[in-house]
Amino acid sequence: MCGLSCHGKSRKILGRLIDVSERIKIADELHRKGYSCAQAVAVACADFVDVPKEILFRAAEGFGGGMGTGDGVCGALTGGLLVAGLRNSTGNLSNPKSKASTMKISKAMLTSFRDKSGAIICRELKGVDTGKMICSCPDCIKHGVEVVEAQFG
Repeated sequence: MCGLSCHGKSRKILGRLIDVSERIKIADELHRKGYSCAQAVAVACADFVDVPKEILFRAAEGFGGGMGTGDGVCGALTGGLLVAGLRNSTGNLSNPKSKASTMKISKAMLTSFRDKSGAIICRELKGVDTGKMICSCPDCIKHGVEVVEAQFG
């Protein structure tokens, strides 16, 4: 359930329009193919940045499963944050002035993801310590795509 007004928005991918529902479906299919949650979100949102999908796939590889361990931030969120940094950063190594605005975007995405999913830490989302899952991986991936769409769609 998208709590944001992101439905109805469309972007062109490979010359055709895509809306958030289709992007979520793409991310879910990628996850079912074996992509990590982070890779699925980043690659499904590749059209928001001028970076090849293969680079996004490689860059996000260690982020899945709560930063590789389940103890860190959910990979679906970090995949989205990777896209946010690539989208917003000026890339100016000598004068990194975009950091504050990227952090503001990241904070908004993190807050929205937490509101949708109930937590941001993979271990908590999966209920590793409590035995009670808060949010499934497919739903976290959906929420990851939604927060990217809300910022850049």
